[in-house]
Amino acid sequence: MTTDKTRRGIDRRTLLKTTALGAAATIAMPAVLRAKTKEIVIGCAGSHTAWMEQIVIPNFEKKYDAKVLFEGTKSTVNLEKMRGNRDQPYLSVVQMDDPVMILAVEEGLLTPITPELVPNMTKLRDGAVHMDGMWANYVQPWAGIAYNTNAMDGVESWSALWDPAAKGKIIIPSLQNTEGMWTLFAAAALSTGKPLTEAQYEIDAAFDKLGELKDQVLSVYTVMTQSFNLLEQGEISMLSGQFSSYALTRKAEGAPVDLAAPKETIFAMPSGICMVKDGPNPELATAYINEMLSADLQKEIATYANSLPANTEVTGMSVIPEGTPVFGPDWAFVSKNRKDWIERFDKLMAA
Repeated sequence: MTTDKTRRGIDRRTLLKTTALGAAATIAMPAVLRAKTKEIVIGCAGSHTAWMEQIVIPNFEKKYDAKVLFEGTKSTVNLEKMRGNRDQPYLSVVQMDDPVMILAVEEGLLTPITPELVPNMTKLRDGAVHMDGMWANYVQPWAGIAYNTNAMDGVESWSALWDPAAKGKIIIPSLQNTEGMWTLFAAAALSTGKPLTEAQYEIDAAFDKLGELKDQVLSVYTVMTQSFNLLEQGEISMLSGQFSSYALTRKAEGAPVDLAAPKETIFAMPSGICMVKDGPNPELATAYINEMLSADLQKEIATYANSLPANTEVTGMSVIPEGTPVFGPDWAFVSKNRKDWIERFDKLMAA
C-alpha cells in the first residue's frame, strides 16, 4: 500500500531526479514557460462589465497573447481585497474611484506608474494624473438622475427628488457607493443655497435635507443593477446619482430610461486606474494600463460608455450635455470624512 508519506517520498525523489532535465527545459523553452504566467487579474466596477468584456479584454488578450481575469465589484470592495492580500497580492491592476484611490495610497497599497513604463500617460489631459503617478483617470462618465420615460418627461432639478408627488417612487444610492455622494452634495446645495464649491462642506445641512428625503425614498441601494431593473420595470420613477456609462447605454439598448442633467449641475464621476504594489506580472500590468490610456481604446470605451476620454488625442466626441455645469468635489475632503458619513447616513435611513 502506498501511504501519503511514501507518496511524498516518491514525489521528492522524482523531483530530484528530474531537476537537471527541468533546468534544461527551462532554458530550451522560455517562451512556453513565460506564456503559462501571462495572466493578470483586474479589479473593476461591476457596472463596467459590459464594455470590459466586449472591448477591453478581447483587445488586450489578442494583442498580448495573455489572459485577463476580471472581477467586477465596488471600489470599496477592491480596496478590501488589496488590504486583505497585502502580503501576497493577486490583483495586478485595479480600476476604481478617486476617493478610494486616496485611501489606497495612504495605506501603501499602490505602486506609482511612470511615463517610462506607461508612455500614454503623457497624452492625458491636465489633472488626469494624480499624486505623482499613483493613479490616472482614463474615462469620466457624468452623473445625474436616471428616470423612467414612461413615467416622466424629464427631470429639471435635483429638487424633484423632494417633490411629494414622487413619494415611494425613488431609490437613492448608499454612501458606500461613490455615486451616493451626488445626492448628499445636491442636498447641501439645495439646503444652503450656496454654490457647490462651498456647499460641499456644509455636511450638517446636507444631512438635515436628506432627513426630509427619507420618507420619499422607497429604498437605498448598494447594488446598483437591481435598482436599475426596478427603474426599467416602472416600479420606481427616479434613481438618483446615476452615471452616463450605464444609464445611457441602457437607453441605447432600448430600455425605457433616460439620464437627466439637472439645471444646478451634473457630477463628474472619477474613474481611475492604478497598479497594485507587488502585484503579479508587473510588466503585463503596465502594458494593460498603457492600453487603457491609449487613444484608440479610450475612444471605443468612451463611445460605448458615453464618457469623456482622458487622452487628448481623442477628438470629435460630445458626451457632456451642452450648457450644464459639471462639478467635481474635493475628494481629499470626501476621503477623510467618508467613513463617518456612511455611519451617519446608515443611522439616518434606518431610524
